[in-house]
Amino acid sequence: MPGNGRILAIDYGERRIGLALSDELGIIASGGGTLPNDGHTFPSIGSLVTSHCVSKIIVGYPLTLKGEEGDAARMVQRFVEVLRDRVSVPVELVDERFTSSIAERTIRELGVSRKKRRDKGKIDEIAAVILLQGYLDSTR
Repeated sequence: MPGNGRILAIDYGERRIGLALSDELGIIASGGGTLPNDGHTFPSIGSLVTSHCVSKIIVGYPLTLKGEEGDAARMVQRFVEVLRDRVSVPVELVDERFTSSIAERTIRELGVSRKKRRDKGKIDEIAAVILLQGYLDSTR
């Protein structure tokens, strides 16, 4: 759906949710920070959808290396079921295998110090950016 509004990507975690947003043309993904996974998560996502004119949400689907569904994938499915009831835009699951490890490697390659690499929020945000950029590239 390039050109029809921004796409919001979510890297779901039990403690934090990494976010990324596309530009209006659906070409470039940018980091959107993180949200704590708490009682304010769904209202916060709803506000992002409204304030950034989001037309679609993609959520990383953590399949196992064999492409099977595990506990983490089932947890994400439950999150998505609630999210679909709370927002007025389509919500799609997208395979996220390797996004966190790619994010960690990217941070390391950028020369970020060990102390800053321990910032799991930054890894979650970069994982969301990687997920979204891969999605955008695949839809062109």
